[in-house]
Amino acid sequence: MTATKPPVIVQADENGIAEAARIIAAGGTVAVPTETVYGLAARADDDGAVAGIYRAKGRPDFNPLIVHVPDLAAAERLAEMDERAHRLAAAFWPGALTLVVPRRAGAELAAAVSAGLPTVALRCPAHPVMQALLRRCGLPLAAPSANRSGGVSPTEAAHVAASLGGRVDLILDGGITEQGIESTIVGLRADGTWAILRPGPIDEARISAVLGAQSGGMTSHGGGIEAPGQLASHYAPGKPVRLEAHAAEPDEFLIGFGDVEGEVTLSASGDLAEAAARLYACLHAAADAPQPRIAVAPVPMAGIGVAINDRLGRAAA
Repeated sequence: MTATKPPVIVQADENGIAEAARIIAAGGTVAVPTETVYGLAARADDDGAVAGIYRAKGRPDFNPLIVHVPDLAAAERLAEMDERAHRLAAAFWPGALTLVVPRRAGAELAAAVSAGLPTVALRCPAHPVMQALLRRCGLPLAAPSANRSGGVSPTEAAHVAASLGGRVDLILDGGITEQGIESTIVGLRADGTWAILRPGPIDEARISAVLGAQSGGMTSHGGGIEAPGQLASHYAPGKPVRLEAHAAEPDEFLIGFGDVEGEVTLSASGDLAEAAARLYACLHAAADAPQPRIAVAPVPMAGIGVAINDRLGRAAA
């Protein structure tokens, strides 16, 4: 869908939710109210659907996306939820708390939602419209704020329409959101420490009342779980990487793009949004391949391609 088309806004009633679920099942994007801000939702198990989020927002920021689930049981299928996670979920779910926890092996999630990290950010929202959509879809939904990257987060349908217009397939109008700021993000680390990665409606004192005194320090990255510049330190393919490759050498695994075919491709059609969504999945495939080196086809240095090339440059370094 192009930006020149007018936004499609429907009431968040039974018919609107049914239409939203149909669009999401088909891989589309829907702006939906939560108790915090409006989210730009797409199915979290499909690279192409996640690419639709990036395309609508204008560029990927390569931070992990928050995955929304209807309840704790759904979260358990996607992540390793330890005793601390269960205590926080009991206290604050459904609600404005996102938990960063280890991603479960074999979880049916697109690689891009974790941005190459071994964790996943999960939230069980309280808003009745988002809950109804989650249950109607039967899918986990990735849903960053429904605005162009760098813009102000939307708290009503009109904000979404002004920012995204026809870039989003459907806007569910559920009125003005209740809390108006994004969820609190808490990272639960393997060493037993925890940290607030983004402040939000649930403050540190309430988290500490459940988990005890904060032991991991407070880290804020301006709206992301990890700063985009830090992501390369969390994931590298573990092999030499050669960029701007039009063909593979005998000992290389080639990641293709556009007309350059490879063992896998970022996007056969040259779609930069698709390439962004598939970047980490392709790098994982290359890391697991028997070839000792990796080659990557040229990606244009335009739009989203600038961010893609930044991450590829870090991998090559």
